[in-house]
Amino acid sequence: MAIHTVDELIELTSGALERAGANRTMAQSTARALVMAEARGMGSHGLSRVGQYAGHLRSGRVNAGATPAIIKTHGAGLLIDADEGLAFPACELAVREVIERARQFTISFAGVTRSHHFGMAGMHLEPIAQSGMVGLAFSNSPAAMPAWGGKRALFGTNPIAAVFPRRQGEPITIDLSLSEVARGKLMVAAREGRSIPEGWAMDKHGQATTDPAVGLEGMMCPAGGVKGAMLALMVELLCVALTGASFGYEADSFFGDQGNRPHIGHAFLAIDPSALSGQEAYFDRVEDLINAMLEDEQVRLPGGRRNAVLERSLAQGIEVPDSVMAQLQA
Repeated sequence: MAIHTVDELIELTSGALERAGANRTMAQSTARALVMAEARGMGSHGLSRVGQYAGHLRSGRVNAGATPAIIKTHGAGLLIDADEGLAFPACELAVREVIERARQFTISFAGVTRSHHFGMAGMHLEPIAQSGMVGLAFSNSPAAMPAWGGKRALFGTNPIAAVFPRRQGEPITIDLSLSEVARGKLMVAAREGRSIPEGWAMDKHGQATTDPAVGLEGMMCPAGGVKGAMLALMVELLCVALTGASFGYEADSFFGDQGNRPHIGHAFLAIDPSALSGQEAYFDRVEDLINAMLEDEQVRLPGGRRNAVLERSLAQGIEVPDSVMAQLQA
């Protein structure tokens, strides 16, 4: 297992995606996102995805020449067409726009349609936090979970994220999928030949399994049972009914080179505290709650571990498994 710098890995990843057909903007945007996820210790949303994305580019599941564009706008709201490309350029456009519009309107909502897997949800929100605003992100994904009481995959694992900036220190970042674990963890376990804990996934008949390959062909368990299933329903409606994208059951799995262009949807929200309680009052209240939480020495703030891993990765480089590096170099 070798150690590589962030810049080395971005260059290698971008080159791999370009060789698979992606235009320069798409390749570079995607490479930055995947490498920075890896730098946070999120291998399931990092370099392990390069082979998957490259396969989709080569098979035509992704429009390799896509250019995202704003196709509808009204006041604080807008709709962006990802043009069937990899998601990251469209997401960057959406985040830039909600920041600018929230400065004018206090709050802004951007929907993204005809898109693809958008990676680590919380990372999209970093520019919003750097602008002193609260941010929310949502995405639907190919069907992987049943509706509560159902026996067939209908909803995606549908990640959600929120960011709350602080006066000093790293923002509070909450980032989770609505399955018991992210589906990418099954992908990593299957590649490494490891079993998974019971309660993570089911086979295609709805029976519990500890085999990640069987789980990838079957269904994920919703986090928190019925509550997770209801939240997944909420995200499907936010990301599809408002954008015209495809529901999870209409999109073929990401875990294969063959299939349709997924056309999934994302949603981004930015809120400017200065127009509500006021910037200083907002920061005071955030710190009051953090201080109360940290009175218990066992409490760790959301995102704290990932931030520590990122700091170490930037200083010392990223340790990349030999199998992942071999795939990148190939």
